[in-house]
Amino acid sequence: MPANPFQLPHLLMASILLLPFAGFLVLTMASRRVAQLIAVLLTGAGLLLSVLLAVNLPEQGITLQTNWAILSGASFPVTFRVDALAALMLLLVHFVALLVQVYSISYLHDEPKLRRYSSYLQLFVGAMLGIVLAGNLLVMYGFWELVGLASYLLIGFYAERPAASQAAKKAFLMNRVGDIGFLIGIFLTYYYFDTLDFTALADKGADGIAPTALGLCLFMGCVGKSAQFPLLTWLPDAMEGPTPVSALLHAATMVAAGIFLLARVHPLLSPDALVVITIIGTITTLWGGYSAVFQTDIKKVLAFSTVSQLGLMVVGMGTGNVAGAMFHLLTHAFFKAGLFLSAGAIIHAVHSQDMRQMGGLHKVLPTTFIAYTICAAALSGLPFLSGFLSKEAILGGAFGWAEAQASGLALSIPVLVLFSSGLTAFYMARQWRLVFFSAYRSEITPLSAAHEPGWLMRGPVVILAALSLWLWFSVNPLSGSGSWFFRLLPLADEPHVWWLAPVSVALVLLGGWAGFRLPEPNADRPYVQLSVNYGFLDLFYDRLAIRPTVRLAAFLNRTDQRAIDGVVNGAGIVTVVLAHLTSLLDRMGVDGLVNGAAWLAGRLGQVARSVQNGRVQSYITAAVMGLLVILWWLL
Repeated sequence: MPANPFQLPHLLMASILLLPFAGFLVLTMASRRVAQLIAVLLTGAGLLLSVLLAVNLPEQGITLQTNWAILSGASFPVTFRVDALAALMLLLVHFVALLVQVYSISYLHDEPKLRRYSSYLQLFVGAMLGIVLAGNLLVMYGFWELVGLASYLLIGFYAERPAASQAAKKAFLMNRVGDIGFLIGIFLTYYYFDTLDFTALADKGADGIAPTALGLCLFMGCVGKSAQFPLLTWLPDAMEGPTPVSALLHAATMVAAGIFLLARVHPLLSPDALVVITIIGTITTLWGGYSAVFQTDIKKVLAFSTVSQLGLMVVGMGTGNVAGAMFHLLTHAFFKAGLFLSAGAIIHAVHSQDMRQMGGLHKVLPTTFIAYTICAAALSGLPFLSGFLSKEAILGGAFGWAEAQASGLALSIPVLVLFSSGLTAFYMARQWRLVFFSAYRSEITPLSAAHEPGWLMRGPVVILAALSLWLWFSVNPLSGSGSWFFRLLPLADEPHVWWLAPVSVALVLLGGWAGFRLPEPNADRPYVQLSVNYGFLDLFYDRLAIRPTVRLAAFLNRTDQRAIDGVVNGAGIVTVVLAHLTSLLDRMGVDGLVNGAAWLAGRLGQVARSVQNGRVQSYITAAVMGLLVILWWLL
């Protein structure tokens, strides 16, 4: 506990955390007309408070802590902590959320459930801020699950659409798989280190690396939240939510939570765990990239691009390049949010998400076209853009890591990641051509009716496109090594691979040219189906897990009905029969004996009464007859 918990930084931290939750409660009661205005004001206030906190943040950071429970002498505190990394994430989450909420004012102006939408966004922002500010694993896990709940509500916002409901359930359940591993990792952490505090764990990790199983269990949380292989298929289906939600959840915040978790627990990860993490990240970046190539839904291309870029960040974490991975998380948030919001403007103009219903839109959507082009180029990794700087940092670190491993197999990791850069340019150039060039193909909206949205939608897109330029991050447009970011979070080392930049740019240009020139193949081709169906992962899950589970459930249901219910019903019938027999025995036996004895007593009584009739003659006759009987018996 700080010596004075009422100092300005501590008050700012508490206010930042509580503000969105207060907004969630207020918006559930606010009118539809003012709901979005309140949401924008609350998020704007949170951004201003975050700026004040960053300016007044001590070099060693600040901590708020109070005891939550004491079990068997062990204390489990609620701890919140802000350091340079957390302060940067606070600014990022608030800034992107603010742009998304301003954008939503116009995009969802006719939405009847606007109040619910705004309140859900506040809940999500509050949960995400809780993850960022968490000072220990226990607190992080609580907000981690709250993020899962909020994302479920937002993805399934259009609950009347079966696809949206299915996507929300799929995201919720697949994240629970990863969260189970995360929870086990928390238990193991406490078992080995007797603490869950991030600051203490950083010191523990320096003394002795945790077991590989512990690190991989913690990594499972990242696999679920950040859509890593094999739990990556929920993310493209989550595009059923509103487009601004896609920009917020799946560009800068929710999916970034797993990367932020890895940054916090990185000192605990053993070398073997880091190798596994690197391999998973490499598979994810290639799998996501290829899955994006032949998609026809504009948002699904961007969703798989997010999967691929998250895999790239995980590779950075696995190769020990925490700073490079977090740098790419920052730059990716701007250009990917810009792409999603630009896609929303395109969908708003043509009333379709199918790229086969687009074409020639650069003429009628010039601002969106320029912004989309800048963001797509940044995603592909072209020079003079932020994506080039952050990708160079990750690729340079990966080649340095492979050189240190002195293994040909290790060298394949950065080579494959470098290849994924060309793959990114390939599918983005194809999308660029289908949307903005070639002939207009929509049968829903004529080209003359398509138009740019208002500035409430265009403004955030332009800002995000401007933030995708290199100059906000580094003076040198061809290297990010001197960036201000690496003064906040220093690189472990600065490998200099002189040929990396020209080779990377050449691959991007080659991939972009091939993607732009690619004729649309037959949709029935196996390689096209492999891309469109996410590498048939869902089919694999359906046959490996879903169908066997459904069959097992049906078998157990039949067993319950025929065996267990049969035994229960049979026991009931036997009990009823025995009850009837018992009742019959009671009536005919027990009651018969009692009633018979009563009848006999009655008859004897009647006989006795007939003898006692008060006549002397009858008494003398009875005495004589009794005397004769006695004499007969004696003689």
